[in-house]
Amino acid sequence: MENAAQPFEQAVSLATRLDAEIGRVIIGQRQVRREVLICLLAGGHCLLRGVPGLAKTLLIKTLADAVHLQFSRIQFTPDLMPSDILGTEVIEEDVATGKRHVRFIAGPIFANIILADEINRTPPRTQSALLEAMQEYQVTVGGVRYPLERPLFVLATENPIEQEGTHPLPEAQLDRFMLNVVIDYPDADDERRIYADTTTGADRTVTPVATGAELEAARLLVRTLPAADNIVDYALRLVRATRPTDVTCPASVKEWVRFGVGPRAGQALLLGAKASALLDGRMVPSLDDVARVALPVLRHRVLVNFRAEADGISPDDVIGKLIAAVRP
Repeated sequence: MENAAQPFEQAVSLATRLDAEIGRVIIGQRQVRREVLICLLAGGHCLLRGVPGLAKTLLIKTLADAVHLQFSRIQFTPDLMPSDILGTEVIEEDVATGKRHVRFIAGPIFANIILADEINRTPPRTQSALLEAMQEYQVTVGGVRYPLERPLFVLATENPIEQEGTHPLPEAQLDRFMLNVVIDYPDADDERRIYADTTTGADRTVTPVATGAELEAARLLVRTLPAADNIVDYALRLVRATRPTDVTCPASVKEWVRFGVGPRAGQALLLGAKASALLDGRMVPSLDDVARVALPVLRHRVLVNFRAEADGISPDDVIGKLIAAVRP
């Protein structure tokens, strides 16, 4: 029994070390740090939204510095091409023989932690270059498939207040992100600490505290954690209640939602709940764990209708009413 518990204890220790190391640089934002770690431990990809200056990029860079993995940053711009992400084929000539051959030069997608900075600043054609990589952990260039090394963690950032010259992510790509984490302004105490601590010459260097093998072992462990029938049933009822055509949906969904979520959201709810339990040192997720991850799992998948937009109702408002209506 002691040997069986050892991998779990190692995974909990790994999560604790990562959160502590990130917390040395990122002041406050505890919920954001937790949700990013949930996504990392569950093996998903994360979309971070927030106004400029809230340390979205710094958070991702700090996470990358805290692990022994290859990090790649892609600054999305209007002129970025798919080949700038995936890589390209070049024709080379052997000087000795005069023969030509094709060589593939890998792009920045061939890394373990990938920052897709301001992903909505590039057209859908380039945005979609990430789809195959995020879902199938491979890329196809020139008809040849190239596998990507695990773990692979894509973190994309968006600035929600700038609309000019941006391209909203297609629903198919949004669905590839396990969590949509919204970064809000820090509270007054944390903001004061930011001013005081980050305007000095203090060393804020991050030390790597985890390896890729440890992260991959933790990801596999999360999948083995048991979920009781009532946990699965609760996730199922939440997912089905987002669909206006389902008989179980509450009145708020019928009134404000155009399209509900698919089964991938249910998978994300369960994996997120398991990772949430692990962060708290528990082997079994609870109903509260499912409810805790429901908002970041569902907010980018629920499509509100014109009436909701006219009434100023956001997906977060709808999901809040949904969680209140669907009792555990």
